[in-house]
Amino acid sequence: MSVGRIIETDDCVAEGAAWLAGRDPRFQSALDELGALPLRRRPDGFAELLGAIVSQQVSVASARAIWARMEAAGRISAEAILSASDDDLRACGLSRQKVRYARALAGADLDYGALRHLPTETVVTTLVAVPGIGRWTAEIYAMFSLGRADVFAPADLALQEAARILFELEARPTERALREMAADWSPWRSVAARLLWAYYRVAKQREGLR
Repeated sequence: MSVGRIIETDDCVAEGAAWLAGRDPRFQSALDELGALPLRRRPDGFAELLGAIVSQQVSVASARAIWARMEAAGRISAEAILSASDDDLRACGLSRQKVRYARALAGADLDYGALRHLPTETVVTTLVAVPGIGRWTAEIYAMFSLGRADVFAPADLALQEAARILFELEARPTERALREMAADWSPWRSVAARLLWAYYRVAKQREGLR
């Protein structure tokens, strides 16, 4: 199986946005309001997934503070995590559970280079086998760190709410319902996600002005 299209530049995002606009006039309406969508590419590798674990169930500010302490202590590589004591990692701000997750990731010995060449569903399956990495995290990694053009994260509450507003649904769609909706946005589901995230921020700002 092919990995499909890889989003590498702003032009790739613009191509996907144009395709979506032609697919559904509501996407065009949103784009008229939003303008150009962000690229949002990130590095891949151990540190990116470790950062995702650090960010779970804490505020953005707390996650940044913990990550800054881990960087300062040199604790963002697999080798450094495995050689650190639990007290070392707790001193950086990790909970006991996240210490366990960080060690599981470090000990998983994932071949990050090989992940770039595997089908998206295989990437997701490989990552969720690691304790502390759920499907949402794996899908976000495939979307932004690997640049996959046709992956979606239907469990994301902001995507669900944006879809409710944009498509004028009576209620926020469930994860399953949104996954089914997103099937119509293939092969540019990652761009649809970018569009919906951007639309969510605009819609919430609009609500705040009422």
